[in-house]
Amino acid sequence: MATAEGGFVAVSRAVVAAAADLAAQVERRVRGDEKVRTAQGNAWAAICEDRARAQARADMDVMVAALAAANERRAHGDQRAVGSSPRSSASQAALVSTR
Repeated sequence: MATAEGGFVAVSRAVVAAAADLAAQVERRVRGDEKVRTAQGNAWAAICEDRARAQARADMDVMVAALAAANERRAHGDQRAVGSSPRSSASQAALVSTR
């Protein structure tokens, strides 16, 4: 029984190897030799994608820091206090004089 299983595994591997070779040949004919995917090309594409993700993350960090700083400035008084406009002063004077 062990020989039958060993033979089946060997045949399966041979079929998979032949299918991979056929796929590679078809890709070469369709795309051309210079455009065939390689491990080196795949690695370079992964590096480029990682760099793009890191840049997007850094851009987002800068944007979040700018928004946080703007919020901090507003919280510490860069915004006018309630009732500090000339119109509200006149309204307050009118309220005082009617009492």
